[in-house]
Amino acid sequence: MDWYLAVLKNYAGFSGRARRKEYWMFTLISFVISLVLSIIGNLIGADFLSYIYAVAILVPTLAVSVRRLHDTSRTGWWLLIAIIPLVGFIVLIVFLASEGKQEPNQYGTNPKLAPQVG
Repeated sequence: MDWYLAVLKNYAGFSGRARRKEYWMFTLISFVISLVLSIIGNLIGADFLSYIYAVAILVPTLAVSVRRLHDTSRTGWWLLIAIIPLVGFIVLIVFLASEGKQEPNQYGTNPKLAPQVG
């Protein structure tokens, strides 16, 4: 949960680098929250709950995704590759799952060398 909160605290931070663990823990927790909100919304007849949550975390999701791409020495514009049907999304997942560069790059130092969150 600390990884999720760390991303929310840096909700509009598009500069720097994000570790794989930071990105994927945020994604996992966001998915679980969205799933729970969908179930609750269906039970009480308020289907819009998960949509409100999705809009609320749009900027933090984009920011952590851009920082994750920075860790692999790619610009944040690579997020747009997901527009290409099927293939683009697969390529983006591979980029996001790739190990970050060990050496410092134009986006900062290796986040594994920085103090850990969890």
